Amino acid sequence: MLHPHRNPIRNLFTLLIVLIADGLLGSLAGGQVSTLGADETPLEKSTATHSNPPRPISPIAPQAQPNILLIMVDDMGFSDIGCFGGEVITPNLDRLATNGLRFTQFYNCAKCETTRSTLLSGRYYPEVNRAKLDNCITIAEGMKLAGYTTLMSGKWHLDKTPEARGFDRYFGHHSGATNYFVGDDTFFLDGEKFDVPKDNFYTTDADTDYAIKFLDEADSDKPFFLYVAYNAPHYPLQAPKEEVDKYRGKYKAGWDQLRETRFAKQKKIGLFDDDIKLTPRPKNVPDWESLTEAEQDHEDLMMATFAGMIDRVDQNIGKLVEKIDSMGQLDNTLIIFLDDNGACPFQRSSQKSIDESLAPWDPESYWCYDHRWAHACNTPFREYKQNQHEGGITSPTIVHWPAGIKEPGTITRQPAHLVDIMATCLDVAGVEYPDEFAGKPIGALRGLSLSPILAGQTRAQHDAIFFSFYGKNNAIRVGDWKLVNINFGEFELYNLAEDRTELNNLAQANPEKLAELTKHWNRLSDEIGEKKRTKKQGQKKKKKAAKK
Repeated sequence: MLHPHRNPIRNLFTLLIVLIADGLLGSLAGGQVSTLGADETPLEKSTATHSNPPRPISPIAPQAQPNILLIMVDDMGFSDIGCFGGEVITPNLDRLATNGLRFTQFYNCAKCETTRSTLLSGRYYPEVNRAKLDNCITIAEGMKLAGYTTLMSGKWHLDKTPEARGFDRYFGHHSGATNYFVGDDTFFLDGEKFDVPKDNFYTTDADTDYAIKFLDEADSDKPFFLYVAYNAPHYPLQAPKEEVDKYRGKYKAGWDQLRETRFAKQKKIGLFDDDIKLTPRPKNVPDWESLTEAEQDHEDLMMATFAGMIDRVDQNIGKLVEKIDSMGQLDNTLIIFLDDNGACPFQRSSQKSIDESLAPWDPESYWCYDHRWAHACNTPFREYKQNQHEGGITSPTIVHWPAGIKEPGTITRQPAHLVDIMATCLDVAGVEYPDEFAGKPIGALRGLSLSPILAGQTRAQHDAIFFSFYGKNNAIRVGDWKLVNINFGEFELYNLAEDRTELNNLAQANPEKLAELTKHWNRLSDEIGEKKRTKKQGQKKKKKAAKK
């Protein structure tokens, strides 16, 4: 029986379409059709107010409809994994990067829930009523239109259930964070409550085990879309002792030295040019040498645990890749790895953990690191989770697809955003984004396919990329220019082509550009439905929420 996604007639048709798009058939026939140049793209330029545009022909001609593995980690910093400058041992992610493509300007939404609603809908989170996912289809629902089996494991953190929004199978927790050793009461398996085992359980491992189980039991005649949303390394910082021990003592030199080491590696491996500047240590981060020996030892333990959690994620990603390889599907599986927001600055360790000095492999422990290590994890950028400066919104993103990436091992600095993931998946699956779903009209897709970038081309940019954390922290990027504010403050202005780490605020020096981007922000925020708030408005909103 022919696999629907391996149909040779469909493959030949796809190849003919792409040959026509590239002008090759015209050349063979003696015509004058020109091929696309390196700086050209078949994509039409998007605007912030577009209606559903015709889906462009993908410049990629894989042998079949690809499987898709979408992996998201939680609260990891930009520089934590090896291929983005870190010392954490991540050979599996590094291998995907070596044989794939790294993005240095791929943006998320700076927060768990906002990122997830944007990722799954292909629209900005205010447009879909945040966790409710209104006025949209989910990426799972879209992939089912293309004939895919849709699978998920891990953190949901949205309304309803994964099964209600297009996933055929699901294992994981609905909560925003969970105990890694004993879980919580929001774990489900295929729509039924799941009782977490009392022993030999670790959430990261379980997410992978069930993902592999779903692959084993899936219909082999259909391509799969698998979304694995690891909770790690989100707090509480908990890891098996053997993972923590690998890194114990490695952070005794402190956060300043860690930042310098990572920054040097980032430049050495080509993530940034030599002229980029490292952001200074914030005023609320003390000099490492001002800490007592006991304080330094505790901070080393916290960072060693955080590193151990990332190490364990990488091991599990290795298991997933090995499984797909054993199925003979690795070459034509599109793997996308990304992070939901920048490193987390919040100190929320439990008093019991502090009073009893609980080890981070104790199930009753609840530890967090704070802004001091988070600043180092976001090297070389400013700010953190929830902020719209680069440290809060830049994801260390890897794309791996042997059948679809023209120049493996390269690094791209082309800007992209979470809204592009839905567009990319639908594009490579060969399905149109619908105008309506289940008999109801839905909002327009915001994203642009990443296919031109994967094909080694320069993609047409978004007219603008929108950012907001509930009106408190906001930003807009238009070309290389970025407007951004923090904590209800005034807008700052940066030229990211010259100042990627946002050290030179040009708001006063370039009032014309400030006014231009502010006008663009106001128009787009009106359209999307999330306005910049003053501190007074923010306090009123907080009080109103507290009364509910």
